[in-house]
Amino acid sequence: MLGFTNHILCVSLAAGLGLHPAAPHQPSRASAMPPAFAALLFLGLFLSQRIGTQKQTLSKPVIWAKPSFMVPKGQPVIIWCQGAHGAIEYQLYFEGGFSALERPKPSRMTNKVKFPIPAMTSHTAGIYRCSYRSGELWSEPSDPLDLVVTGMYDTPTLSVQPRPEVASGENVTFYCHLATATNTFFLLKEGTPRRPQSRYGNIRAEFPVGPVSAAHRGTYRCFGSYNNYAWSFPSEPVELLVRGDVGDTSAARTEHTSSPDPWDSYLLTTETPFEKDLALWDHTAQNLLRIGLAFLVLVALVWLLAEDWLHRKKSQKRANRVSSRECRRRFRAQRPLEKQPRDVVAAGKADSLP
Repeated sequence: MLGFTNHILCVSLAAGLGLHPAAPHQPSRASAMPPAFAALLFLGLFLSQRIGTQKQTLSKPVIWAKPSFMVPKGQPVIIWCQGAHGAIEYQLYFEGGFSALERPKPSRMTNKVKFPIPAMTSHTAGIYRCSYRSGELWSEPSDPLDLVVTGMYDTPTLSVQPRPEVASGENVTFYCHLATATNTFFLLKEGTPRRPQSRYGNIRAEFPVGPVSAAHRGTYRCFGSYNNYAWSFPSEPVELLVRGDVGDTSAARTEHTSSPDPWDSYLLTTETPFEKDLALWDHTAQNLLRIGLAFLVLVALVWLLAEDWLHRKKSQKRANRVSSRECRRRFRAQRPLEKQPRDVVAAGKADSLP
């Protein structure tokens, strides 16, 4: 309280003496704002680079075939390519040399297109990839799709040793035999999307399996081939039964009594399960990223405002202290000057007295 009174008295006396105490030093905008502006500029550039990088990268599309990646000779098949929402054009690539373009239907809100193949042949079998365009950017190619044509060669024979019904823990061997010479054999289990096992052989190949469990229970077929994409007719099915294992039966055989041909059932149950809505994941990830960036910006702004307020408060207090000291210094310096005229007047009066 005493300091405050002295400060007021100092200002009043200084004003009465014609003195003007130095105005409190106000921190100029030029000296206080650059750090805040620099921080905001750095943050803005960083976020713009992150968002720009995100926009520059498109998610990889997914490719699959219906009804299956294995298609009998002469049968139709559809290759599907799925990208993110907003794609305006899709392109299908074939390692044999051709490519095709397809645009989504404007009347449908979809993020996938189809490329139909009317009749499967050895010329349309092979490796396919696809990509899509959003704006001026093209995505990277999808993972490869191996499209196989079957029915190109004679039918092989499949057998299992020591017997089709074994106890859990035993080992079995599948034998695939083809009368005409070939170089590769494939063994497939119905109802699973996994790629088939392959073995090299001239007229016969062995596929050892075991120790077996309930997961190996099911129906098997084999193929012969001269290359990886043109196969023979499928063999007759061989069913493997496993006794005494009640553990994992998730991969056990599923009955398909509604289909007249077990091979049709196989085709229907081996569709590649890649029909995922990538757009849902993309939008969710983008929304989470935007929310996170907005939160970081808000925290940064609050921090910058708080720092600026504290800086101004400290500067004001420091300026007030400097002004008060300057005022008192000037006041103390002025008092002797004020006292001298009074002393001269008093001396003059004393000299004039008789």
